[in-house]
Amino acid sequence: MTDQTIPEGFERQTRGSPLTDPWEPIYQQQTPEAIILGLWLAKPHTNARGFVHGGLIAALTDKAMGHSCGRQLRGAVSLVTVSMAIDFISSAQMGQWLTVESDVIKTGSTICFAQCFVKADGAVIARANATFRVVKKG
Repeated sequence: MTDQTIPEGFERQTRGSPLTDPWEPIYQQQTPEAIILGLWLAKPHTNARGFVHGGLIAALTDKAMGHSCGRQLRGAVSLVTVSMAIDFISSAQMGQWLTVESDVIKTGSTICFAQCFVKADGAVIARANATFRVVKKG
């Protein structure tokens, strides 16, 4: 994708945060099971060498997996990241379409497990998994 058309099914994300606001526009696609994040990589997303920054990937994987767990739990709770592991498999560059595709492994009353793949123009560049603490709202 070189024309930077937003792929079908994606719309502007509905849950921004002070951390990710400078990286906007970030898009999301909602499935019955998860939230998929997507964005066109630009200069604010890169490190000094021009590759997508690992911190951006880590933040977006945490966000996508956490929001996906929240979707599975019907939004009735808050989630706090307990642990997260990420493997950087390859790199991505400006102009590529980045997606973060989550899969909720298991939800419970106190804990949620998720994993995800990060893709640049469809090629896997990272994988992550996380454990979240389920906290009742109130």
